[in-house]
Amino acid sequence: MTSFKHLLIGAVGLAMAGSASFAQDCPTGLETVREGTLTVAVTTFAPYSFMDAGNQLSGIDGDIVNAIAEKLCLTVAPLVVDPAAAIQSVIAGRADLTTGDWYRTVERSRVMSFSDPIYLDSMGIYSRSGTAKVEDLVGQKVGTVQGYLWVASLQELLGDDLQLYPSSVNLQQDLKSGRIDFAVDGAAPGQIAMQRGEMGDLKVAISEPDERVPASIQPAQVGFPMNRNADGLVEAVNGALAQLKEDGRIVEFLGKYGLGPEFAEVGEPRLVE
Repeated sequence: MTSFKHLLIGAVGLAMAGSASFAQDCPTGLETVREGTLTVAVTTFAPYSFMDAGNQLSGIDGDIVNAIAEKLCLTVAPLVVDPAAAIQSVIAGRADLTTGDWYRTVERSRVMSFSDPIYLDSMGIYSRSGTAKVEDLVGQKVGTVQGYLWVASLQELLGDDLQLYPSSVNLQQDLKSGRIDFAVDGAAPGQIAMQRGEMGDLKVAISEPDERVPASIQPAQVGFPMNRNADGLVEAVNGALAQLKEDGRIVEFLGKYGLGPEFAEVGEPRLVE
């Protein structure tokens, strides 16, 4: 009986020690939109960001955010928004960060902070011919999405032949229907869709470098846009990201959605024009 009592006391002591250790691992004093919660402005942009059938935040960005929140002892609160409203949601303080393959750009950095780079994304050319040459776009009906790095360069190169779209969904609809001849979009989603047989007769190629379009030369680094006044939260998120990289989980998340480990080789942090 005495032996059992000692064992019971020892087990309780270990449980309490474990609970104390867990509590000590949780950062304190993190300022978020709502205390104890990580409010995430979620755009629908597979495979990076979407709500799954169970209404849970998913995708590459979604899985990474969920892992970060777990490390920071925060509860994820998804706020589904249109891509056009995502950045403003963060700037206005309605969300702590936003998901959806956001490029770390100089322009965005003027009004907000960014997490450290997480993975890379390249400029892709979508077509029926499979071309990777920017030159093949000249004189053709071409579409792309507002806000991408290459928009200004393509406007200068293609003039009125370039049509801008509010989202990749609208862009791909017009390409599939034949209203445009080519689409320029992030390469990764299209390459994954090709692997799954979802592109029909369309092909996706990473653009060959072309000096007229600087974004074709250097892939963009992707990070989480965050409020510029949230220094403590940015630091905590970056700390969690560093742990996820070291543990190989970023590569794991990318691989889950069909992207290779090379996409995690981000190099030194930089901002692109």
